[in-house]
Amino acid sequence: MLAMEMEGVVMRRLVISNATKSRRLIQQEISRSEDARYDHRLHGILMVDQGMSCAEVAGWFGESVTTVERWVHRYNAAGLDGLREGEHPGRPSRLTEKQWAALEVDLRVSPRELGYNQNLWDGKLLAHHLAQTQQVELGVRQCQRIFRKLGFRLRKPRPVIAEGDPELQAAYKKTPPDAE
Repeated sequence: MLAMEMEGVVMRRLVISNATKSRRLIQQEISRSEDARYDHRLHGILMVDQGMSCAEVAGWFGESVTTVERWVHRYNAAGLDGLREGEHPGRPSRLTEKQWAALEVDLRVSPRELGYNQNLWDGKLLAHHLAQTQQVELGVRQCQRIFRKLGFRLRKPRPVIAEGDPELQAAYKKTPPDAE
């Protein structure tokens, strides 16, 4: 057992159980909160101020050396404000607020009600619909992201076997027809 002696008192060194898992959990918790990320950067700056190299701080914090160097540069340039979260605007939306509102209304009705030949919305149909109604060209994958952003979930139609015998199909169902 490792021990430390402090002014004549012997103290046992404490050990974190399951250190690898604990480290990952703590890093995830830091990344979840804007305040925790700010505090994390503050601690990093304090360690550099106390003489540790950016590489040493990066090793302790599980960050890259470049990240710690950026913290130091931002702190030197703007003080504490340099360590706060900045805006992450991303690419501007190709849809206006008015178009978003119209799209949400359209997605709440069946595609058949809008003159399409399918019962469910998918990325391909949404891309076509936006091109026709809003004159906005988006890819299928981007349209799938729009569904998620608006809170819709993926639903797939159940396949129907061509020329299948309904009585034989009913015999293979998990739930017998009389229990439904």
